[in-house]
Amino acid sequence: MAVKIRLQRHGSKKRPFYFIVVADARAPRDGKFIQKIGTYNPLTVPATIQIDRQKALEWLHKGAQPTDTVRRILSYKGVLFLKHLLRGVGLGLFDEATAMQKFQVWHEEHEVKIRKRQEDAARERRSSRRGAPIRRPERRPE
Repeated sequence: MAVKIRLQRHGSKKRPFYFIVVADARAPRDGKFIQKIGTYNPLTVPATIQIDRQKALEWLHKGAQPTDTVRRILSYKGVLFLKHLLRGVGLGLFDEATAMQKFQVWHEEHEVKIRKRQEDAARERRSSRRGAPIRRPERRPE
């Protein structure tokens, strides 16, 4: 059975909200799934992603193939980097403590970048509300 990690759409029209699920590749997009491992909300700035890193890692080790969008999400959250580090542990390049230390350093740097993006987006929203005059369409004389 081919297993995929993919998005399952929920939410109303033009207001998407996705579950990140592990499903049989033959199952329909919003149909039967094996396990729900997270959520993705693209409407927030930056997009809100909640994922169970351990479950995702287990499914990747079992051979589940992520879709392109889910691969980007897993990369953004560090799951693929963690899988890469654990492969290095398996090959004997370094021990697990070193791998976890490298991941923690990466994770802290990544969190700083995310926080900065959130602050910039909030600042942009505030400035667009305050200073922008209301623009009305010009009336052309007939």
